[in-house]
Amino acid sequence: MERPIGYWLKHLDRLIEAEAERVLAEEGLTRRHWQVLNTLHQAPRTANGLGETLGPFWQPGAITLEDVTGELARRGWLTEDAEGRHTLTPEGLAGHAAAREKVHGIRSAFLTGLTEEEYTGTVRALRRMAANLEARQAS
Repeated sequence: MERPIGYWLKHLDRLIEAEAERVLAEEGLTRRHWQVLNTLHQAPRTANGLGETLGPFWQPGAITLEDVTGELARRGWLTEDAEGRHTLTPEGLAGHAAAREKVHGIRSAFLTGLTEEEYTGTVRALRRMAANLEARQAS
């Protein structure tokens, strides 16, 4: 093992980010748009709920959640109800479906050559590492 895990985590994230930006640009979207669309596809959420779910992906000084939801609303892809929950419109559902195909292509590319067990084991190990540090920081 030539490089530590931190290197590979950051390197992979940068590669995923670059590929998502490249592929989703064909739809006029970014990875952040995709994350909002995919989160709202699962269930309507308030701005706070979206922020809690997607906060780890947002970097300070980068595009804001409000920027992304505002742009999607201007496209007619999401609406906000009286309780402040964002919901995808039929156009937003169609946009999500188109973006989902592109994201699945990215996932297929970076999972090439891995078995389901290898992928699951990697995710399990990363989850454990995160939990170890979270427990340490909580004490």
